[in-house]
Amino acid sequence: MAQGSESPGILSRSVRIQVAQRKCAIVQGWFAIDVEKDLKLIRLTMGGFFESATIIEMRARMVEAIATLACAANDHLTLCDICEMDIQSQERVGEFAKLVGSDDVRSRRLAFVTARSLARLQAKRLTSREGVEFFTDPDVALDWLTG
Repeated sequence: MAQGSESPGILSRSVRIQVAQRKCAIVQGWFAIDVEKDLKLIRLTMGGFFESATIIEMRARMVEAIATLACAANDHLTLCDICEMDIQSQERVGEFAKLVGSDDVRSRRLAFVTARSLARLQAKRLTSREGVEFFTDPDVALDWLTG
């Protein structure tokens, strides 16, 4: 068989899909939660574009993580890194706003680490309560939380 005689259609289709994915790929929402018990700190890292089911799952995992801390309700600290997060739909922004303000996950202080100004503007709409700040440097955010 001559090179390319049978597989060019498959190869071309594959290349077109890869190129299309690079141009407009939407990364499914993801999150990681780490607990630092000595600091009473929850590190939440989020990225991609969220669906409601992912937010519901994240809330459940947050509640579990908070329960491992030896502190009173809402006395923990949260460092939320959204540098890899895509701009969210209005529906998701509303769901995140409910999550941030809910009694079962609300923290004493909440530091957002953002990379893009548009994401920062969207995150600022989540809450207007005291004890929330926005940073571009995670070390500065942690200093503010623990200071």
